[in-house]
Amino acid sequence: MDLLNTLVDKGLRRERPTREEALAVLATSDDDLLDVVAAAGKVRRHWFGRRVKLNYLVNLKSGLCPEDCSYCSQRLGSQAGILKYTWLKPDQASDAAAAGVAGGAKRVCLVASGRGPTDRDVDRVSETIRTIKEKNEGVEVCACLGLLSDGQAERLREAGADAYNHNLNTSEATYGEITTTHTYADRVDTVEKAHAAGLSACSGLIAGMGESDEDLVDVVYSLRELDPDSVPVNFLIPVEGTPLAKEWNLTPQRCLRILAMVRFVCPDVEVRIAGGREVHLRTMQPLALHLANSIFLGDYLTTEGQAGKADLEMIADAGFEVEGTDQVTLPEHRAAGGCHDGGGGCGSEGGGGVCGSAAAPQAAEPGTAAEPRTAGDPRTDLVAVRRRGAGTDLAPNA
Repeated sequence: MDLLNTLVDKGLRRERPTREEALAVLATSDDDLLDVVAAAGKVRRHWFGRRVKLNYLVNLKSGLCPEDCSYCSQRLGSQAGILKYTWLKPDQASDAAAAGVAGGAKRVCLVASGRGPTDRDVDRVSETIRTIKEKNEGVEVCACLGLLSDGQAERLREAGADAYNHNLNTSEATYGEITTTHTYADRVDTVEKAHAAGLSACSGLIAGMGESDEDLVDVVYSLRELDPDSVPVNFLIPVEGTPLAKEWNLTPQRCLRILAMVRFVCPDVEVRIAGGREVHLRTMQPLALHLANSIFLGDYLTTEGQAGKADLEMIADAGFEVEGTDQVTLPEHRAAGGCHDGGGGCGSEGGGGVCGSAAAPQAAEPGTAAEPRTAGDPRTDLVAVRRRGAGTDLAPNA
């Protein structure tokens, strides 16, 4: 296919495809899907080899957010039955982080619900960052605390933070349909503040909220202009009790096309499969590793993910390897361009609907047959609220 040959050539040269080419990737047929994956896989392997970076989320403060982001289980007015708790103490957060590091995670992502941190919150998170780094040698730390005020990114950097995450989520044209308590421009401003402070910027999107192909291409092109080191791709988890609970718009094939489009537009950037991979990619998760070079290990913020052991087995079975702490994530030309640690960002929003993913499907009882399903059927059976790890007395999934 001439389109795919052109996109591979452009990806190897770090040349941006045209909008028409990006839209054409999303419009390819299921018959051409494996060709699309193979083409984008060439670009992924050129810049990142067969390495997969593992990231681990720690939810520092869960629920009770004053913002009204429609996708989020922690939003204002949410009826989702998620865990709600105030700030974890530094030692508690460090213990949670250690579980992820022991499971193979190279980066710990510290997330807190809310519009943005107060100066006291920045002090609290700074102490947590220092505690984690003292107890876990070589670990990278990313913070995701919402909208930043002047000087806060610099303080996080001084405390040892390596990266800051704040997602654009959707196109500027449709942002007001998803959130009304802050603006798209507010989000852009926070990503720029992180950049200016010397933090590795991480910013991505959410697919599956009813957006058009044009919206998806718009937000990915906006991300390329912002030039983050990491672009997390979240697939909406329609959590009961949120406004988007009935939005089941994704198939595994659609998810793969979206990841391929992101890889072609951002060829040399860490592309992370974030929330929703278990729910929407399901048994096709291994194919997605040919497109993305980064995933989250274990559970998410407010929902359960695939077992950490299953993540590691999937990576090995697909012929990939876990990236070590001694390896630089980004290609040399990007790592040398101001990304002090060569890593990516945390790639998860503050809400369970975005960062949250599903529990691994339970096996059927002996002697029972699985109920037949049709492609595109809602998989509410794969969405489970997190009841273990941070904020509980139960061991985390890592």
